[in-house]
Formats: sequence, C-alpha cells, structure tokens
Amino acid sequence: MLNVDAPLFELKGRKLLPIVQGGMGVGISAHRLAGSVARLGAVGTIASIDLRHHHADLMERARDVRDREKLDELNIIALDREVRAALEIAEGNGLVAVNVMKAVSAHAALVRTACESGAQAIVMGAGLPLDLPDLTVDHPEVALIPILSDVRGIAVVIKKWMRKKRLPDAIVIEHPRYAGGHLGAPKPEDINDPRFEFPVVLEGTFQLFEELGIEPRQIPLIPAGGINTHEKIKELLALGASAVQVGTPFAVTEEGDAHPNFKKVLAEAKPEDIVTFMSVAGLPARAVLTPWLKSYLRLETKLQECARAGAERCAVGLQCLIKCGLRDGLAKFGQFCIDSQLAAALRGDINKGLFFRGSESLPFGSAIRPVRELLEYLLTGCMPQGAEA
Repeated sequence: MLNVDAPLFELKGRKLLPIVQGGMGVGISAHRLAGSVARLGAVGTIASIDLRHHHADLMERARDVRDREKLDELNIIALDREVRAALEIAEGNGLVAVNVMKAVSAHAALVRTACESGAQAIVMGAGLPLDLPDLTVDHPEVALIPILSDVRGIAVVIKKWMRKKRLPDAIVIEHPRYAGGHLGAPKPEDINDPRFEFPVVLEGTFQLFEELGIEPRQIPLIPAGGINTHEKIKELLALGASAVQVGTPFAVTEEGDAHPNFKKVLAEAKPEDIVTFMSVAGLPARAVLTPWLKSYLRLETKLQECARAGAERCAVGLQCLIKCGLRDGLAKFGQFCIDSQLAAALRGDINKGLFFRGSESLPFGSAIRPVRELLEYLLTGCMPQGAEA
C-alpha cells in the first residue's frame, strides 16, 4: 500500500486512493500494470481486447486461424489468466477492474469472463453500456462503471439503469479534447464543444442527481483526459470529483505491459506529433503520428472514396468490431485494420503500429519511472529525484 496523505473514495465497500489507471489496449494495460497499481491502493485496469498477444501458447494456437469464434475463445482464456494474475500481484489491495469496449462484437462474453475470473469492476466505454446491468446480474458484487463524456449521455444511462433497478457504482467522465485512443465525441470537430468541459459536466451531473433523488456522493464521478499534474487533481476534487482517471502516464511506467519501444514513442512525442483522426470504429481517435499513421492519413480520402462492404476486406478476418469502416464499407469511418495496427504497437513496431496517446505532456517528460513514483507525484505533488520533466 502507498502511504500518502490523500482523500480516499469508496467503491463497493473498498477505500481507494483517488486514482484510476485507465484501460489501454491492445495489451498496453494488462496484469502487470493493473496489478501493480492496485497493490498500492488505487484502481488498476486491464484492457480486455485481444489479450492473447501476451501469451505465446495462445498466439501459437491462433496461427493461421481466421475464425472469429475460435479467436474469441483464445482471448477469453487470456483474459481469465490476466485477471487472476493481476489479483495475485495486488495481494488484496486496491481494486482490479476490466475495461470492455461496447463496440467490440465479443463484449458480452468478455464482461461475463471478467466477472467469473474475479474482476472487481467492469468499466465500459466506446458506446452506451445500456445492457451492462443485464450482463452482470449474477455478479452483484462487481462494480459497474460506464465511461461517458457529457451530461446527456450520463442521463440516458442512469435513467435506463434505474428501470433495471441498478445505478452505476461510479462514472468516468472522459474529455475528448485530451484523452487518448477512441474519443467520446461523434465527430472530430465536436471535440472542443463546451459541453465536454469538466466543470460543466460535473455541475450538470450533480443537478441531474438532484432531479433523480440521488445523493451527490452516492455515485463517484471520475474525470479522465489530460490529467497530468497534482494541481489538476486538486482542482477537480475541489469541484466535487471523487477521483480521476489517468491513462498515458501509466502506459510509460516501468510496469507498463507494452514493449519498451512503445513507451519510448509515447514518452518522446511532441505536441505536434499527436493527431486526431477518424477511427475504423466510427469514433474520433488520438494517436502519435508514426510512419504508419502519417502514410494512412495521406491516403485516407482516397481510401474512403473506394470504401465498399465485403468480409474479404477485413484485413485478418477477425470480425472484431460490431461496426467496421473497412469491412462494412463505411466511407466516413477509418479504412484500416485496427487490430493489426494496435498489435504492432504493442510489439513496439514503429513502422506499422498505431500508438494511441493522450494530448498532454507527461509528468516525468521522457523518463520511464515506476508506478509508485507516478502515484506519489499525482497525489502529493512531490517530484521524485531525477524525474523532472
């Protein structure tokens, strides 16, 4: 446990440090990172997507497989292994969560496996998680945490869940102007809309709680995106947030599950190297402008003009997304295989990988430091020796 003077927040009876490590896939936040964060008393999060890439035996079994169901089975095995390994590292401290994207075709199976494997929370974004209470009805002990970006989305989810006699155990409020990966805005031009500003969403959500008869602190609110300093955390807690979610700074820690090259790309990226574009999932996304992404964006308009539906257009035959711009011929979506590019990033392949990253600077600059030091800085403002940005 980390011994710091910081306000705690409660989730399913657990007293936790007010830091949630964001889920980052493919494989960027797996058992090592999530377990290490939880062991220190915070919330560690495993990203559930395609975790087979961390298991050599499963990758061998996946060789030349083009059947989605068979690959899903391997990923389910990997998720079970990762959750159990993270819980072992955590040693009963903190909380181990699993992030599941609503947009993936296997989201229901991933949720059920995470619960059966012992995950203590399910975090769901990339779409409105309206069915999450139904998927977890046999696991009332598991905390349910939707990721949303504005008051309207929060209202839709809460009112729908209330009809199922369930409330979120917490809500992550992700700001699309700053977050990495898939962003909670319908179009890139919407990212700067004032409705996403944290003070606006927090105030509006508290008003919504009052209208619905929900106590202000009954559902912890957890802002996410661009939170990279102790001062920002203090400001958000003063506005009524119970905790904050942090992604990219955890991805580049020593315990981060990705290849060292991945950490190097994220840590050394300059502001002009971080771009927003339309993902194959139909959502804006933010990533580092690597050689692959630079080449793709140069061809994007032409590729979108040539978009056409066809299963053969799925680059690796995975059918991983419910909607896919490449496979389904959706011209306004991205036209690439997200699984291939994210897996390449996990391996540290700078020429082929898609390296998701938040927009803001990192607390320790280009330095790769331990999780403990990052948590200590975020919660106390004390910069460890030799880690100045």
